[in-house]
Amino acid sequence: MGSQVSKQMERRKEIHTQKKTLCDLKSSGVEYPGCEYHPQDRKNWMSGLNPEKLHINQIVWPGTHDSATNKIGIPFVTRPFAQCQSRSIYEQLVLGTRVLDIRIQENRRVCHGILVTYGIDVVLNDVKKFLSETESEIIILEIRTEFGHEDPPQFDKHLESELGEFLIPQDDGVFGKTVAEVLPKRVICVWKPRKSAQPKGGSPLWSGGFLKDHWINTDLPFTKFDGNLKHLSDNPPVASRKYFYRIENTVTPVADNPVLCVKPVTRRIHGYARSFIAQCFAKGYADKIQIFSTDFIDEDFVDACVGLTHARVEGKT
Repeated sequence: MGSQVSKQMERRKEIHTQKKTLCDLKSSGVEYPGCEYHPQDRKNWMSGLNPEKLHINQIVWPGTHDSATNKIGIPFVTRPFAQCQSRSIYEQLVLGTRVLDIRIQENRRVCHGILVTYGIDVVLNDVKKFLSETESEIIILEIRTEFGHEDPPQFDKHLESELGEFLIPQDDGVFGKTVAEVLPKRVICVWKPRKSAQPKGGSPLWSGGFLKDHWINTDLPFTKFDGNLKHLSDNPPVASRKYFYRIENTVTPVADNPVLCVKPVTRRIHGYARSFIAQCFAKGYADKIQIFSTDFIDEDFVDACVGLTHARVEGKT
């Protein structure tokens, strides 16, 4: 018992030290090209950057982690342990989110671990509603079978049926194109089954190899921040990359820590997105930033990504 208490005291000290390290980094400056830019209309921010000039590989894509968890589990009982977003998919897209991370199980219900929420059609209908209200916004929709679950039968056919008119076919030539060149197609849908066959070249859906990341499972904020920098540095610049690479500005509860609710844990890193971008510039990695995701996305996170995108379009990076 005593050793467990001692271990938790050491853990709290480490969390405090790492939070101070991030705070000191933030105090040293969060300026970078585009940091002062704020889109006039977040719902249409790609349109505002001129689709004829904006290349797919120039975009810094604001994304959400575990996107469809706003209604997961039982309120005030299990929801705090699995909810990573408080807004609906439609509300996230209107706010400026352009990458969605959706996990499903065999009955086509969205899940996070063992907890479930609404069916996938709620997500798809929100996506289609947003697309119907905009003209030049491109979305990356990642859907994967959650660990420990089976793939939904014929799920690829369902996605093609629901989103067919909007789907940008799998083609690595897309990375060098402008937004205007891929329109009127609007969705890059990455389907990651656990056992079923991956989508092939030319398919309406994209295979998992086109969206990569390195998940660091920790509740220590600077450990995640520094690990993100290291993994990003190992990737080529976006101009020569033929896949999307995601960095997640999140930390998550771990089993040996008494704080198991998502929100108080992820707050340890939530406010340091601009610090991360600034550090990428300081270390020479800024030309590698592409998808940047977070829990509980807000306006400032979106603006941080859009501002850097604007600077790239204007040749300021």
